[in-house]
Amino acid sequence: QLQFVESGGGLVQPGGSLRLSCAASGFTLDYYAIGWFRQAPGKEHEGVSCISSSDGSTYYADSVKGRFTISRDNAKNTVYLQMNSLKPEDTAVYYCAAASYYCAGYVSGSGFGSWGQGTQVTVSS
Repeated sequence: QLQFVESGGGLVQPGGSLRLSCAASGFTLDYYAIGWFRQAPGKEHEGVSCISSSDGSTYYADSVKGRFTISRDNAKNTVYLQMNSLKPEDTAVYYCAAASYYCAGYVSGSGFGSWGQGTQVTVSS
């Protein structure tokens, strides 16, 4: 059974940094694209970033480009999201999920499954 556990969230001041981890169990990440998603209260679910399985290509939402970096460590079966220069509008519950090989549907979450329980990120002074 595919399962993810997200961790690393917390309360941080604007301009600060956090690194989120998405640890997989029950399967190996090697053949999956992994996406990070977020949902803030009253807002729609948003695809934040994705890393493909095939060639490690990375994708970012315009709202986080240049501030967030996604990476994967297949040996540790974990995907990371390094978040720098955090803004109050980054406040949300962050989730990871998997799709077969490619990130094509990450903007909407289409094709992604095995959602984790999420980790709360709060950016506030």
